[in-house]
Amino acid sequence: MRKLDWYIAQHVLGAIMVVMLVVVGLDLLFALVDELDSLNDRYDMLEALLYLGMTAPRRIYEFLPLSCLVGCLVGLGMLASHSELTVMRASGVSTGRIVGAVMKPVLILVLAALVLGEYVVPKTEQIAQSRRAMVQSGGEALQSRFGVWHREGDSFIHINAVQPDGVIFGVTRYQLDDARDLATASYARRGEFVDNAWQLQDIRETRFLGDRTEVLQRANEVWESGLTPTLLSVIVVEPVDLSISGLKAFSTYLGEQGLSSVDYQLAFWVKLLQPLAILALVLIGISFIFGPLRSVTVGQRLIVGILVGLTFKFAQDLMGPASSVYGFAPWLAVLAPIVLCAALGGWMLQRAK
Repeated sequence: MRKLDWYIAQHVLGAIMVVMLVVVGLDLLFALVDELDSLNDRYDMLEALLYLGMTAPRRIYEFLPLSCLVGCLVGLGMLASHSELTVMRASGVSTGRIVGAVMKPVLILVLAALVLGEYVVPKTEQIAQSRRAMVQSGGEALQSRFGVWHREGDSFIHINAVQPDGVIFGVTRYQLDDARDLATASYARRGEFVDNAWQLQDIRETRFLGDRTEVLQRANEVWESGLTPTLLSVIVVEPVDLSISGLKAFSTYLGEQGLSSVDYQLAFWVKLLQPLAILALVLIGISFIFGPLRSVTVGQRLIVGILVGLTFKFAQDLMGPASSVYGFAPWLAVLAPIVLCAALGGWMLQRAK
């Protein structure tokens, strides 16, 4: 029976890898086309390719659920098309045994995805976004198209680039007074986190004093802020690309600052429950093979797999904002499509027995 399990797993895992290669390859190609509009003397084709290469782990992690679903449909579907599944079941191999053989390689991919999402993707995304921002901004004082914005108390902060080693570039700060009027605006070329504070360099500050302004220049300044290098590494990338621990920490920090953390809470539950989402999608894919897609072509299976995967993603994307509008828990918005998908897959498998 181990040989049979390995035979099934080999077909499913091979199909998943092929689907992953195609999907991620197409996504990288489309991303490269988008990057062509941003090319200039500083940000050339080599820099664009380096940027896309560093974002590859994030794209693999993002498309893993869809790849597992479609790969399962293709790999297991090929066995069904050649009547191998029929022979297995006629030989006394139960449907549950076949489902278990399919789930084994998927569980390995789920564990790999957890490691990738927790330790690899946050680092590579931060390096990619920071490098791209530094090259494209060219050291300009403020370019809102690049870098990150943040509010801390009565201060609005823009940072051009954040490096993983606790160094920031292009720090622009706007300080409001009690009347919500602009009191000061400053720009620091560089900053480094030392002794629990930011050591800023080359600061130019403008003070707004009623009907006049005053410009000051300083070589160094100590900036005490709740933004640590760890928290900055969180806000420099999209919430969905952060680690589970980073999302939890930053959600707590936003709550302390009186800011909304809905996006980060939602991303936290999406990442935490992604293993269940992958298993639910694979289960419904298996149920299709034993049910309505038992004797259709590979092309039809691909279309069905893509439609189911997109429907599942759209359902989670719609339920997420709905949770903040209607006031129900973010975890429920993420878990509801998973439970529905798993229940549908289990029901279809029961009918196929």
